[in-house]
Amino acid sequence: MAAQRSDLVVASIQDAFAPLMRADPVAFRGKFRKMAADPHAFYRGSACLFYADQTALEDEWVDERSGAIWIHGDLHVENFGTYLSSDGRLVFDVNDFDEAYLGHFTWDLRRFAASLALVGWQKALPAADVERLVRRFLRAYLAQVDSYASTGDDEDFGLHLDNTEGPVLDALVAARGVRRVDLLDRITTVERDGARRFSDHPSVRRLPREERREVERAFGRYLETIPESKRFDRELFYGLHDVVGKSGFGIGSAGLPAYNLLVEGHSQARDNDVVLSMKQANVPAVSRYVDHEAVDRYFEHEGHRTVVSQRALQVHTDPLLGHTGVRGVGYVVAEVSPYEVDLDWDDLTEPSQMAQVVDLLGRATAKVHCSSDEDSDQDLVDFQVEEAVVASLKGRRRAFADHLVGFATDYAAQVREDHATFVEEFRAGRIGVAAT
Repeated sequence: MAAQRSDLVVASIQDAFAPLMRADPVAFRGKFRKMAADPHAFYRGSACLFYADQTALEDEWVDERSGAIWIHGDLHVENFGTYLSSDGRLVFDVNDFDEAYLGHFTWDLRRFAASLALVGWQKALPAADVERLVRRFLRAYLAQVDSYASTGDDEDFGLHLDNTEGPVLDALVAARGVRRVDLLDRITTVERDGARRFSDHPSVRRLPREERREVERAFGRYLETIPESKRFDRELFYGLHDVVGKSGFGIGSAGLPAYNLLVEGHSQARDNDVVLSMKQANVPAVSRYVDHEAVDRYFEHEGHRTVVSQRALQVHTDPLLGHTGVRGVGYVVAEVSPYEVDLDWDDLTEPSQMAQVVDLLGRATAKVHCSSDEDSDQDLVDFQVEEAVVASLKGRRRAFADHLVGFATDYAAQVREDHATFVEEFRAGRIGVAAT
């Protein structure tokens, strides 16, 4: 059994990342060393292994509808933070939609619960405290689902400065104190002609002429994917000032080609310039293990899929969000926003602090599920998700809570074993790229 599990750990990672590992082995050595740091870092980077496990199991908690909703796909405790919505409000919400796809609502809940159990273990919380936190998360999730089911208004709820507390409010307050010009001053330089250009830095590269032309053409195609309702004045906004290649992303984006683009903002004042990221979209982990031909036919490429899913899951999303293609490969374009502040778990050490947070995260999770149905702009999910979830768990909520607690505890233990396996296999050079 141990040998079979080791083979699965290696095979799932190899299958998911082989093309990117060949394209950029240095980036993947960096990714794998970050994953080796601790079990939760490994868990964040190995959604492919999670779905290899999940899709091999029967799921008694879903039916035909609740087993085919938009899911986040990589819901862990660190994938929450702030953003500035299209209506100008600071929002605390789920972020990072690279893994979004159609699947079981239970998969998001299980992935988050196991993440919570891992963090609790790494903080040496007693098992009883971890169990209570998982139950609180589920209670908050179901309470918000019930609220949607009873009111029929999927856009009513949001986490803002006026209805949050504790660490979530702290993140929103921190985001409110940020200035756009601070981001610009950090990564750009004002030239003698008065215009901004990207500063030279080890994480950026200047583009050869032909590559720059390709990116500029892709930028033009991107502009056509912005919904009419969210487009700014094309006479001024979107004027392209500078383009550079970009590297140095986090665990999930290692090896993915990317560019930064500096564009004109609402006025010709230098402090209104906007930075966009154009990043190659990846194949979502869950799609490797499920058969959804209709989903794949719906999209032009993975960039299109990522953008449609984010618009489905996130109400009032980034007005600059769009997609494009470079040499037939899909890219996601979005603002590099100064207003994105991630929830910091480092100082959350007491169960009472964490309980305050998981209540809000449970509600935020319900929001992304329930906003991604027949009321959104896509038509792959043409029913009310809240009604489907309520129906799936009717008369079984207590049993499902027990199941989720048991799963979180058991899977967190499995991840700790898998992490040790991964470290040994990577050190021995049996995972794609040699450790040295």
